[in-house]
Amino acid sequence: MVAEVAGAAAREHGLPGALLDGYLTALVEVAVHDRRLTRAETRHCRDLGARAAEQGVPLPALVDLYMTASRRLWPRLPRLVADARGRSLGSTGLVAVGEAVWQGADTALAALAAGHEEAQREVVRREEAFRREFVDDLLTGRSDVGSLVERAERLGLALTGSHTVTVAATDRPADSGMHLTKWLEDEARMRFGGRGLLVAAKDGRLVSVISSGPAQGRDGDGHALAEAAGPAVARLTRRPRWRAGVGRSHPGPRGVLRSYREAVEALEVAERLDLPDRVVHARDMLVYRVLLRDEAAISDLVGTVLGPLSDARGGPEALVATVEAYFADGRNAASAARRLHLSVRAVTYRLQRVRELTGYDPADPADQLPLMVAVTGARLLDWPATALSTV
Repeated sequence: MVAEVAGAAAREHGLPGALLDGYLTALVEVAVHDRRLTRAETRHCRDLGARAAEQGVPLPALVDLYMTASRRLWPRLPRLVADARGRSLGSTGLVAVGEAVWQGADTALAALAAGHEEAQREVVRREEAFRREFVDDLLTGRSDVGSLVERAERLGLALTGSHTVTVAATDRPADSGMHLTKWLEDEARMRFGGRGLLVAAKDGRLVSVISSGPAQGRDGDGHALAEAAGPAVARLTRRPRWRAGVGRSHPGPRGVLRSYREAVEALEVAERLDLPDRVVHARDMLVYRVLLRDEAAISDLVGTVLGPLSDARGGPEALVATVEAYFADGRNAASAARRLHLSVRAVTYRLQRVRELTGYDPADPADQLPLMVAVTGARLLDWPATALSTV
């Protein structure tokens, strides 16, 4: 009879009957002998809760299963108890049975929940460790391709396709123990549907990997994901200002690593140049990568073209900033003056000083290229601070 009740309850909820193993028998024993659950029975319920968690059964569903089984058993208990005791139950005896049974059920459910919660925490710990190890191997290139592809499937990524990586950061490191990574994954999945997606903290930044769509535009989904990741990392770190780099889409596991490195480099270059854009793309940073590839050459160019500005009163910083603003505003002195919060006369005076000290005229088309490259190189190399530190 007990097995029949357990089977009916399990079928009603679509769960394995083994999750009720021993529970109903224990309730019958509690009712017959008017006792509490033993330590062994309580420990067994705790083990059943852990088993359910490992099988992915949510706690509410498990509790529903046990309550249904208890409800189905209750009408049969008076007969079972009467047969075991050899006498029928009066109203007083029935009340006592009810108290014993529901106290036993309460103890069982508490043990069940404790076991489920403890096992769930262990499952989460194992999953987080697996994810951290996978992300570290994926974004460092230390693991072989076959292992990466196999492990990625467990996280919903098909690494044989193409992926885009975004890296978002603030001035405070993002802690891998923070929990908004799951929130961002859920938000992104709602937006991008069933696309492969992975979000994790790496080196103090929030890294997002998304499978590339078949028809991306110039910005593609990487831009949209970066715009979601930026506010997320701001919430993670409790900082208002954020910036995100977007790598280009590349195929395969090594393509993910390449896109990640591009996104990090785009982010770092944007920080060096203090670009106004919150989302920066690796494709737009290619010219700066070219400059940085031969740091000795660009350093030589900066020293040659801008070095004489070091003799200016107050140092070269104000003059370099003026040239930068002048070029950024299409060689318009009035616009540059508004950007710098100066008078037009002050801007034209500074540009004149640049021409006098360096021999390069910002207004002369022939001198614009070396000046623009030198000013950009100065930002990338943090000149003149770096020059002073090497003296």
